[in-house]
Parts: sequence; structure tokens; C-alpha cells
Amino acid sequence: MKIALLGYGKMGKVIERIATERGHEIVLKKEESNTYEGLSTADVAIDFSAPNVAVENISTAINLGVPVVSGTTGWLENYHEIVKLCNEKEAAFLYGSNFSLGVNIFFELNDYLAKMMAKFKDYNVSMEEIHHTQKLDKPSGTAISLANAIINHSDKNNWAIENPKEDDVFIDVKRIDDVPGTHSVFYNSEVDYIEIKHVAHNREGFALGAVIAAEWIIDKKGVFSMKDVLDLHK
Repeated sequence: MKIALLGYGKMGKVIERIATERGHEIVLKKEESNTYEGLSTADVAIDFSAPNVAVENISTAINLGVPVVSGTTGWLENYHEIVKLCNEKEAAFLYGSNFSLGVNIFFELNDYLAKMMAKFKDYNVSMEEIHHTQKLDKPSGTAISLANAIINHSDKNNWAIENPKEDDVFIDVKRIDDVPGTHSVFYNSEVDYIEIKHVAHNREGFALGAVIAAEWIIDKKGVFSMKDVLDLHK
């Protein structure tokens, strides 16, 4: 399989190593300064770039008929635009706020717990996310996915990272050197609290999941998520 890497930072380099170990060929390592030369020859593109270039990267690949797997966060105000383009071009696109197998299991656990806790009004829900200091967006896409699942099953209406209102899910955002990613959800009452947590030890799980998603999306048409890749639909 020929892979175009749209974004060649720390994640891109780990993806390159894992993809090569799995027998794939890298035909483009796209950084902000270079061109898309080689993209049209790719079987799939993996986008781990930056919020300000993600839409251009994804659109360019889709317009060339190249399936795209994107893990870039911070651009989702344009998500529906990309979905529309993908459907118009009868292309394939998969976005994941996190490609780790463990995190996607954590998503399902969070969703189940949120449904369960909805009727217990004595508990107040909040969250914490910790990442390395190079992470540009706050909160993380993973934290937003977790918060949105809680909002879907509760009387909360939004999330906030500062000055939360009563109907907000507060996300305490921390940036600490060399932390790949830690996400916690708390349900606190006067008598006890419940906590679920996912701690990433390194970037390997994210990168492997992205490569597995890229392998999976070949020859497919439509808009997908890691639920499809991992067959986590209920």
C-alpha cells in the first residue's frame, strides 16, 4: 500500500515507522513548506497536520480521489464541508479524534456510564485532559468527543475550559512536557466520586490505529469513524 503522510511531525514519523514495518511504502511526507507531489500516486493519505492546514490537505486528497484518514483536531467547524465534498466526489474519508484502540474502548465506556448516570442528579460531572506542551488545540479532540457524549445523555448543554456555567461540562486542560495524553471523567457527589481514566504511555497506539484505519478504508466509499474500523457499533 502506498501512503501519503499529510503532516510529518512527531506523529507522522511514528506512523512512517509503523507503516514501513507493516510493509507499506511512503510516497509523500508533506510538511507545510513542500508540495503535494506524489499524492496522486497514493492508495491512501493519512493526515496528522495542523488545524490551519487540515482542510486544505483533506480536500486536496479527496479531489484527487485518494481516501483520507485524518487525526488532526481543531478544525471541526469545517467537518460538514469535508463530508459534503466526500459525498459529492464519491470518495472515502475517516476522521478520528483518537485512533488508539484503548481510547475507542474508553469512548464506549464513557458513553455507557453517561447514560447510567443521567438519572442520578446528585453527581456533578467534570473532566480533565493532560497533553504535551506542543499540542496546539485546547481542549483535545478526544476530550471534546468525551464531553459531547456526556452532553448527549445529560442535562448539560455545552463544555467549557474556564468559567463554567451550571449546564457546562468543565474540562480542566493541562499542558505538561512529554505527556502523550491522559483523559479523566469524574462524577462527584457529597458522599463519593466515580472516576474513569485513560492514560497513553506513548504515541505508538495512536499511530498503529491510524495505519490500521488506512488499511481498512481502501476500496470503500463514504464517511467513516473508528467505530466502523473496530466494529464497535451497538
